[in-house]
Amino acid sequence: MLIAGGGPTGKMLAAELTLAGADVAVIERRARQEVESSRAGGIQARTVEVLDQRGILDRFLAEGKPFQNATFAGIKLNLSDQPSRHPYGLQLWQKDFERILAGWVDELEVPYYRGREVTGFTQDDAGVDVQLSDGGTLRAQYLVGCDGGRSVIRKTAGIEFPGQEATSSHLIAEVEMDGEPEFGLRRDHKGTHALGPLDDGRVRLVVREEELGRTTEPTLRELSEALIAVRGTDYGLRRATWISWFTDAIRQAASYRDRRVLLAGDAAHVHSPVGGQGLNNGVQDAFNLGWKLAQVARGTAPERLLDSYQAERHPAMARMLKNNLAQELLMRTEPRADALRDNVAELLAMEEPRRRYGAMMCGLDIHYDLGPGHPLLGRRVPDLDLVTADGPQPLYHLLHRARPVLLNLGEPGRFDLTPWADRVQLAEAKYTGPWRLPAVGEVEGPAAVLIRPDGHVAWAGELTDPSRTEPTLPDALTRWFGPPVASAVAPAG
Repeated sequence: MLIAGGGPTGKMLAAELTLAGADVAVIERRARQEVESSRAGGIQARTVEVLDQRGILDRFLAEGKPFQNATFAGIKLNLSDQPSRHPYGLQLWQKDFERILAGWVDELEVPYYRGREVTGFTQDDAGVDVQLSDGGTLRAQYLVGCDGGRSVIRKTAGIEFPGQEATSSHLIAEVEMDGEPEFGLRRDHKGTHALGPLDDGRVRLVVREEELGRTTEPTLRELSEALIAVRGTDYGLRRATWISWFTDAIRQAASYRDRRVLLAGDAAHVHSPVGGQGLNNGVQDAFNLGWKLAQVARGTAPERLLDSYQAERHPAMARMLKNNLAQELLMRTEPRADALRDNVAELLAMEEPRRRYGAMMCGLDIHYDLGPGHPLLGRRVPDLDLVTADGPQPLYHLLHRARPVLLNLGEPGRFDLTPWADRVQLAEAKYTGPWRLPAVGEVEGPAAVLIRPDGHVAWAGELTDPSRTEPTLPDALTRWFGPPVASAVAPAG
């Protein structure tokens, strides 16, 4: 397997594929790991859970600062009562998130082709031939484009990228100034603009541009002019260590897959940074795709399993893009938008709307449509405090190895998992507490639950009476983890 792009999405995907036993390499244009700027500023609660599920959260907690609020169009939503072991996000610059994640990926011994980019590829029924910027070529079973919003992989595959055109453009930069800037966020007829201090004395700023349609990278002079236009001064701006730009354009790939080529992260969807969802969505794409792609590549599951990546992530991201579009409208600086935002803020101060929108904005409420069944089906499993033969254990510890888990909470030995034992681990435990789901509330606890490597529930029900739940447990095991080794599966005893 080859991954084009070694940002947060590419790194997470490389780790997931490796943990699932697939051979993978990353093609990365940067010659070194260091990121030139701070970039995104935090990770959300569901991403915190993901890191916990892989046993690496402590690395990020050691450097990140927890924060209790998500935001919707700048409206704060307290997360402290969300039903999660981690009802908070982490303030952690993307450059630090990537550095810590890279340390884990290095431990997994994932190879990199650094200082190179994909310039083109051709695919056939057996694999993909990838052309590199240094003139070399590589052959792989599958190629995944994690190469950003201007993805070469997406364009070469001919995948359409429909959406909403930009209505505004902003410059973002990290700079050195001789003057004393007025820090903080402002909203006026020129739009939203903000200045904030960085730890090393530099200033991070976001300022709206007057014109749309930029085709070149912004200059220091353009940054100065934009700042003067909204603040009346550039505060002695003298040097930029990083300048970039973004718009409020919203686009989503029509398909996340073209035969042996797949897309993830910004290559599959772009939007404005309002709400702070971008990096987190890419990590979720990788978390969903990695174990599926590894099973198909290793031959333990049929290729149709990859169809579930599109079926699950495309609707989830379409919903996210819709809330991003709504936030952009609410962030506009004109009287109608101001009145609408005030009304929405009043609604979101109420307990139920606050909880629902908080769960949505921090990624805890994602629900994949897996068909009829228990309310847990398709949702991320709560991190229960289990009692096992070895003592108390959080449920998420069972997912550290990125293997699916059949969790039996009833009498031991009620189901013969032998036909899937090479792929699925069986855990016997007790739990008597409540089952609480974000945006849903308390649900009846099942006697057993089949948990996918990404922490989402593939089946929940009663082992001794599988007819009560559709699909049956053998059906679910076969659907997600391939056919049984033996010819039949029957309840034990």
